[in-house]
Amino acid sequence: MLLMTFINGLTIAALLFIMAVGLNLSFGLLRIVNLTHGSFYLLGGYIGLYVYKATESWIFGIVAAGIVVAIIAFIEEFTLLRRVRGKPTLETLITLSLAIIISDLLIVIWGGNPKTIKIPELLKGYVTLFDANVPIYNIFIFCFACFICLTLWLILQKTKIGMIIRAGVDNFEITSTLGINIQLVFTLVFTAAGFLAGIGGAIGGTYLMVAPGEDWRILTYTLLVIIIGGMGSFGGTIVGSIIIGMIFSFGNVYVPQFSLFLMFAPVAITLVIRPKGLFGRITS
Repeated sequence: MLLMTFINGLTIAALLFIMAVGLNLSFGLLRIVNLTHGSFYLLGGYIGLYVYKATESWIFGIVAAGIVVAIIAFIEEFTLLRRVRGKPTLETLITLSLAIIISDLLIVIWGGNPKTIKIPELLKGYVTLFDANVPIYNIFIFCFACFICLTLWLILQKTKIGMIIRAGVDNFEITSTLGINIQLVFTLVFTAAGFLAGIGGAIGGTYLMVAPGEDWRILTYTLLVIIIGGMGSFGGTIVGSIIIGMIFSFGNVYVPQFSLFLMFAPVAITLVIRPKGLFGRITS
């Protein structure tokens, strides 16, 4: 029981990391809390479900979810957010409005009943670990999140675009005066965040479910991860995801009546002790 609760916590943490890392990096650059991110997750789940049913290929569903959501994220940044850059109130209202519009459209198109994407045959079954039957799909989610983590770390640490992103997170004003096409960097990071959200929705829809309301729930958990870990911090996203994932898993199993309290209490404590998060680096 204890081991499975821990493994489920790691699985939730992995899913939250996939969702949070793109949003956190884009926030570090754009200074926008993209409230559309949860809707991107749910849209990715529905797209993955639709493509999977049409092609009977789970891989195609995952890829299609990422690509479609990335395109929508690109359109959002290029046509709307770019026009109100530097106006936080307008940026927040635009992302909130789009989130509500997308949520309502998803209900109109796919209805309000919960749906689940079937686990592909290759990822079905269990692996015995210390007398516990661990689902192969849980292991896949964790390994996929590790792959995303390693890939992004290599990009951020070993490439020129990564250097620009890190510099922009640390000091956006100076970076933008060095002749760098910062608008292009904005668009790339925002689009990549949408791509990860779409993939996360399809993977999460297979592990959990695809249903109205899941967009706001996953957005809330993602924001908790960012607040605890620190806005703009890659390492903080990892730590925050693990903390929230473990609290979610152990809280729901052992003290479900206090699960919400346990989720938000660390956030309140973090804001009091470290207002910028455990690893926050954003300067004013």
